[in-house]
Amino acid sequence: MKNALTFDLEEYFHVSAYSDRLRPEDWDSFPSRVSESMDWILEMLAIHDCRATFFVLGWLAQRRPEIVRRVSAAGHEIACHSFLHRRVFQMTQQEFREDTLQAKAIIEDIIGRKVVGYRAPSFSITRNSLWAFDALIEAGFQYDSSIYPVEHPSYGMPNAPRTPFCVKTDSGSILEFPMSALEFGGRRSPFAGGAYLRALPYFFTRWGVRYLNECEKRFACVYVHPWEIDPGQERLRGPLTSHLRHRLGLGGLKKKLRRLMGDFQFCPLGTLVRDPIPIVPVTSLVS
Repeated sequence: MKNALTFDLEEYFHVSAYSDRLRPEDWDSFPSRVSESMDWILEMLAIHDCRATFFVLGWLAQRRPEIVRRVSAAGHEIACHSFLHRRVFQMTQQEFREDTLQAKAIIEDIIGRKVVGYRAPSFSITRNSLWAFDALIEAGFQYDSSIYPVEHPSYGMPNAPRTPFCVKTDSGSILEFPMSALEFGGRRSPFAGGAYLRALPYFFTRWGVRYLNECEKRFACVYVHPWEIDPGQERLRGPLTSHLRHRLGLGGLKKKLRRLMGDFQFCPLGTLVRDPIPIVPVTSLVS
């Protein structure tokens, strides 16, 4: 079974944990470090003959279009990760539409084809921002990967399905690829991406992916940020909790990614559409 490998293509200073201290107008003052990380990621993907999905931040694409072109030329899927990395539920509906359309237009102009996938910063399409699906459908997106079906202080939709489903709204329908979560005894546990991938021992991640593949007959969705393989990045000012979450396990993720690519088969998220897909009215996600 093939699993989905996804990267949120952004810089270390775009992280939501520091957003109350780092304004977008300050971002250009920080040194860019994404190129070196992308060199390693693209090399590893080529070695393992693996294709992935890159959710690209519009702000980064605007300033580093050569990186986006290089990723696209290597055969990877290019998707959208907003323009300014703002949480959806902190924006108005109009702000979200403008941010999304701006990012989509910039990325499409760079790669010369339509962008059909979207992922919200910090998985911020929640029960308080379900209106975002209408905007995504109206903008021409075919799928979204913004829902984490777990309980979490900052994000999550714990009652959402753990398998791909079709969200139906007044504007139409869109396919949702929720993030991977394990479920035992009615309790759900996130894994296979971000801080969870960095903090948990590799044997647990490997076991979790195998459990989904072999016992539940479903694919896993792994997500990584380029800054997560860069322990030499500048230390940002912020609370201790942000530092711990941001820097935990930075030095060990390269090894884990190598092992993941060797132990499992991966492909872009957009190629994993399977029929039949259950249809879920957007209103049912509120409960």
